[in-house]
Amino acid sequence: MPDQNQFITTCPIMGVNIAVTDMDHTLRLIAANLQHWRGKYICVSNVHTTVTASEDPEYCRIQNGAVMALPDGGPLSAYSRKCGFANAQRVTGPDLMQQILAQSASHGWRHYFYGSTEETLALLREQLAARYPGAVVAGMMSPPFRPLTPEEDAAIVEQINAARPDFVWVGLGAPKQERWMANHENRVQGLMIGVGAAFDYEAGNIRRAPRWMQDHNLEWLYRLMQDPGRLFKRYFVTNAKFLLWTRRHPGGTSRS
Repeated sequence: MPDQNQFITTCPIMGVNIAVTDMDHTLRLIAANLQHWRGKYICVSNVHTTVTASEDPEYCRIQNGAVMALPDGGPLSAYSRKCGFANAQRVTGPDLMQQILAQSASHGWRHYFYGSTEETLALLREQLAARYPGAVVAGMMSPPFRPLTPEEDAAIVEQINAARPDFVWVGLGAPKQERWMANHENRVQGLMIGVGAAFDYEAGNIRRAPRWMQDHNLEWLYRLMQDPGRLFKRYFVTNAKFLLWTRRHPGGTSRS
């Protein structure tokens, strides 16, 4: 079986190979390759993760080891368009999860949710049942907020695999979720997708930015207003580094 990554065009941004795609193309790729991608993972990348990867070679390797590093952050797809990829569009983790859940009944797809808190997962289960009838929730788990022992980790892998999921949604936040997926590549037998705060959005804990802010790459600002204490340094430091890098690299090269 050929390496599926060779069919995905990417734009290198700060060392990370960001997929050149849009939502429809991404959904088609996942549906067509789901069986081949079992045990693999998809990163949902933004400015914060890309800048972090540029400063951490191991994290950069993890991003580039994914079957796709999707442009969750609008500035990433905008930069790809400046590099000549006219069709590059933003593909956010919450939107991708919603779209796949909406298609699940017709495909018979099974879903496992790993991350967040027990309270959020309970709310999430209620919302999923109401919004996506026929989507099978194969299981949910809120892992301890501490390093796991090897025995605990093996038990978690066994529990996930016993549920026979097609998709394993990982909501641990970056960069923890990407490291977890890479460490469990070919151990967890479903396609792992790291979706950050998507569990909280879908459960109703956090409101998403209005569509006009999403369309103008301002969703980060909306999140900052909701949680300034935690996000101020992340957004302003990494955004400044990204803007400086794009000024030094106004164009780019492509590979496919």
